[in-house]
Amino acid sequence: MLAAVVAAMTLAAPVGAARAAATDAFYDRAFMLAADQKCGLFEPKLIAALDAAAWQARGAALRAGTPAAELTAAAARAQSRASRTACDDGDLDQVRVRVQAGFAGWSRAARMSFPGDRAAWRGDRYESQAIGWRLVQDSATGGSPVRFGLAGVGPTATTPTAVVSFVGRPRPYAARLVMRDQAQTPRVWLTGGGLPPESVRRVFFAAAARAAEPTLLSQGARQGETWTFSSEAIDALAQLDPRETFVIEFLFRDDSVASARFEAGDFAAGRAFLAMGAI
Repeated sequence: MLAAVVAAMTLAAPVGAARAAATDAFYDRAFMLAADQKCGLFEPKLIAALDAAAWQARGAALRAGTPAAELTAAAARAQSRASRTACDDGDLDQVRVRVQAGFAGWSRAARMSFPGDRAAWRGDRYESQAIGWRLVQDSATGGSPVRFGLAGVGPTATTPTAVVSFVGRPRPYAARLVMRDQAQTPRVWLTGGGLPPESVRRVFFAAAARAAEPTLLSQGARQGETWTFSSEAIDALAQLDPRETFVIEFLFRDDSVASARFEAGDFAAGRAFLAMGAI
């Protein structure tokens, strides 16, 4: 019965919840997205909020130990159930009202944090005329701070960006983003908490570099460099398992490499959060 979905829908994301609760939350959100696709239940901003919540629930379920195949099956069941549910179903209408009330808060939230196992993505939807971080995670290479994420003047006009402030080092000549190549190794790589072997890695080189805007620097940094990447790189990142890591490597003329490690985490949820537009 759809009444079970009514009872299960909550405002809070299930990060840190038990495996069953996290999987159920993902199923509920997947069902509502499928029902909306069929019946046109919600306005675009609320759909984006629900999409962000679905991605976040998926990440929570994976971190709680739910196999990815089980979540794929849950999404298929949700899609099937939505296809069999009439758009004028009374229980579905109850769910619609509950979702509208519960997720309205998401649409009004200007900032959100999307925590992972060790790091968090921070989202910012505030309207601004200056370039700023819209979705960002902090890391470091040695004693030099590194930030990576989406930067721009608004949440829907962003560029994949890395900003580094090297301490006592010359300027690198290139930067690259390194992650698992999902075409060559579809299964998530969690061994040792690092990257898979080089033969099954995917590499995206930065397209351009320039002096970093002050608004993008890490706290306490006075200077830095901005390296920008392609949208293809960010699409590949969004498909990683939230438990995986990826690395940004800075290459120097003396053949040395400085690496900063990041957690994929709930990047996809954060990007969906930005899709709700500026406040």
